[in-house]
Amino acid sequence: MNDRLHCIGALALELTPGTQAATPVLAQAEAGELAGLIGRDLAKFAIGASGLDLTVSAGLYDPVELLRPGFPLHAELSRLLALAPKRSQSQVVAFGAQEGQLPASLQPDSTHAAGPLRLIPWLLRGDPAEIAAVGADLEDVLLETGMAGADTALLVQERFAAQIEHARYLTVHDLAAMTALQYEHAGLAPLWPLIETALLRPDDEAWLDAPPEPLARYRQGAVRLAQFDADAWAAGGWVPDALETEYWPLAFERFRMRRRQFAAVLAAHGIRVDDIYCRDGGDPRAALSD
Repeated sequence: MNDRLHCIGALALELTPGTQAATPVLAQAEAGELAGLIGRDLAKFAIGASGLDLTVSAGLYDPVELLRPGFPLHAELSRLLALAPKRSQSQVVAFGAQEGQLPASLQPDSTHAAGPLRLIPWLLRGDPAEIAAVGADLEDVLLETGMAGADTALLVQERFAAQIEHARYLTVHDLAAMTALQYEHAGLAPLWPLIETALLRPDDEAWLDAPPEPLARYRQGAVRLAQFDADAWAAGGWVPDALETEYWPLAFERFRMRRRQFAAVLAAHGIRVDDIYCRDGGDPRAALSD
């Protein structure tokens, strides 16, 4: 994504705990109505937004579907917007469902449909100078004051058949910050720096090297994740401090479960995971550096 030409974000719907949206996608006419309201709302937060092209995918997505390297869902919105006939200086293009299905490249993944936070992605496109100004305005205000208009919130609640507690606008940076906080509460804070690097600084490198957590290294679009046998785990410094020997097998199994959890979260974010087998007698950090 070229952030000089685009500003990307989502309308975030916080569902009432224990509920799900009955309708995951909207039909084309409903999508157009929703996109018009989103455009109006965004113009209230950044006046220049009304002069930019807006496109919206009228489906409900999980944060992991938006927060992937290269932001592929928004990149697809940009590609489809570029294909749409240009009928005015600024236009609103909505993608809705035909026979209950969005275009295949935009269809939400049912695997992630049960989360409490549902996202409707939007993208603004225009002149680089205008995008820079609007993007700066939205970054400044949305996280704190970006509540959707009352009619927008009512529309999404009725059309998606969802019990919604809050409907607010976020940029992707806001979404990343919110997700980082959620991961911290879920005990996944050690993993977030690798995900953040893959999303926002993909050419950089990041390590997770904090025993007894799994050992991992992000580089060039993939995470290399060390895989130990029991002997290498015990010899390499991953045994929790002061743990009695009789409890080592249980601790090793917990370590393996934690590693599988990390691998699953990375995969959900579209980050490739390469297993690097490390055996007793070798330096696992050197193995991940090869």
